[in-house]
Amino acid sequence: MIPYFVIGYDILKKAGKGILNRQIFDENFLMAVATIGAIALGDYKEGTAVMLFYQIGELFQSYAVGKSRRNISELMDIRPDYANIEVDGKLEQVDPDEVEVGTIIVVQPGEKIPIDGVIEEGNTTLNTSALTGESVPRDAREGDEVISGCINMSGLIKVKTTKEFGESTVSKILDLVENSSSKKSRSENFISKFAKYYTPAVCYGALALAFIPPIVLLIMGKPAMWGDWIYRALTFLVISCPCALVLSVPLAFFSGIGAGSKYGILFKGGVTIEALKNVKAVVMDKTGTVTKGNFVVQKLVPVSGMEEDELLKLCASAELVASHPIATSIVNAAKERELKLERPQTFEEIAGEGLVVEVSDGKILCGNKKLLERFEIDFSVREEDNYGTEVLVARAGKYLGQIIIDDTLKEDAVAAVTSLKKMNLTTAMLTGDAAESAQAVARAAGIDEVRAKLLPQDKLNELGRLRKQYGGVMFVGDGINDAPVLAGADVGAAMGSGADAAIEAADVVFMNSEMQAIPQAIALAKETTRIAWQNVFFALAIKIIIMAAGLAGYASMWAAVFADTGVSILCVLNSIRILYKKI
Repeated sequence: MIPYFVIGYDILKKAGKGILNRQIFDENFLMAVATIGAIALGDYKEGTAVMLFYQIGELFQSYAVGKSRRNISELMDIRPDYANIEVDGKLEQVDPDEVEVGTIIVVQPGEKIPIDGVIEEGNTTLNTSALTGESVPRDAREGDEVISGCINMSGLIKVKTTKEFGESTVSKILDLVENSSSKKSRSENFISKFAKYYTPAVCYGALALAFIPPIVLLIMGKPAMWGDWIYRALTFLVISCPCALVLSVPLAFFSGIGAGSKYGILFKGGVTIEALKNVKAVVMDKTGTVTKGNFVVQKLVPVSGMEEDELLKLCASAELVASHPIATSIVNAAKERELKLERPQTFEEIAGEGLVVEVSDGKILCGNKKLLERFEIDFSVREEDNYGTEVLVARAGKYLGQIIIDDTLKEDAVAAVTSLKKMNLTTAMLTGDAAESAQAVARAAGIDEVRAKLLPQDKLNELGRLRKQYGGVMFVGDGINDAPVLAGADVGAAMGSGADAAIEAADVVFMNSEMQAIPQAIALAKETTRIAWQNVFFALAIKIIIMAAGLAGYASMWAAVFADTGVSILCVLNSIRILYKKI
């Protein structure tokens, strides 16, 4: 009895508490009754062995849950403990919650960035692996945005905060992680409800098995064989213990959530994983999702006799006075070529058309067709088949050429779309951008369908059409204008670099903001669901077979242990495969 009490003390204690709290019917109660009953019949070894193997099953379960929690809790280490602010030339550590928007905070090498902001002073290298799963450090300099949770690896930087701590990236992520396990899938809810009725039913069934057959035998004038039937009833209780069944689905989904965090994919609960496996079409926004969301000079088209560098130098000199993204991209392209720029002597900005500036070479015009038409400049030689935003350049009344600017495709966009097509999923792009640019991006990435010039309401309507045509729809976006569509999709996914509203409305967040995370998330959801139902099948099939054998008197307590603890261990081992599987 000493080994029995050493091994089973906590189970007996939990069973006793359950009885006192009037929550009798659980696996602890079943184990206590079965093992105490076996000992009462003189089967000390079997009673102790049943308890031992049950505890081994519990150990495997706690290992699997612990492994999943460790993957998730790595994210919890990104929570900063303090923020440095400068007071009278000295650094003071304050609670991040106390730092107001617009405050300059100092982040020293080795420290976590506590709050989202913009670098005001200094250059550094950031470790973003805890947030994005990306192992390669990222360089950051003055003017760059930085997000909380990253680790400053090299230089000292001063950051001007742009958000309160409660609204910063790290707080949002931690909130998502903490709430993810509470949103259960339909499968998990079904199993929980099933176990609620199943456990009392098997207890009453075992009670009936212990007393009804002996009484019937007595009535028939035969030996009652009370010990034999009580042993069968106790065996039936051990076989019927719902541990494996209760474990089967939740543990698989919990492992799936843990595995996702390894790839920088945050699932907002098992319900998201279950919905994701039924997706038939993946619909994407363009800017920031398929493309990088930054304008870059794609092409220089000078007229005959004009050099590319000269065309770029003239336009970049004019654009030095402007601050919009197109101007910045032209100036950056000139700086990359190390061209010497001249600040304009005078300038005039014509809204919706472009710039008119005076430099030493004369009057320079940089803008669209309307600007050149206003000054009656012939630009008929310009190329017509270029996509993207075009900037036409003229000097002293003569057309000099055009500069084509557009967003750049993400490096993994083509591979991601190819992976989705291998899964037999339809791909589509819904964007508010111009049709020519959208078509070009879709062709380059290999996306099947494109709809351009859409307002948020138009995107919702198109999403409804795609759902009717294909079935379950996943929408991936990153902007504030994507929030209604993300909420309206069967599964909404947001890029981690996107707007807070988009992340809030989404069911899945891709912290690395890479497109390859889309097929990875779908593959992980399919694998998780497949393993969950494998577990259910294992648990029910083996239990039914051994239960039938037990009722007929062919299954011993050892077989019952296998039917309970053995199947639990199988379910645990099957579930933790997800944590080690490369998606």
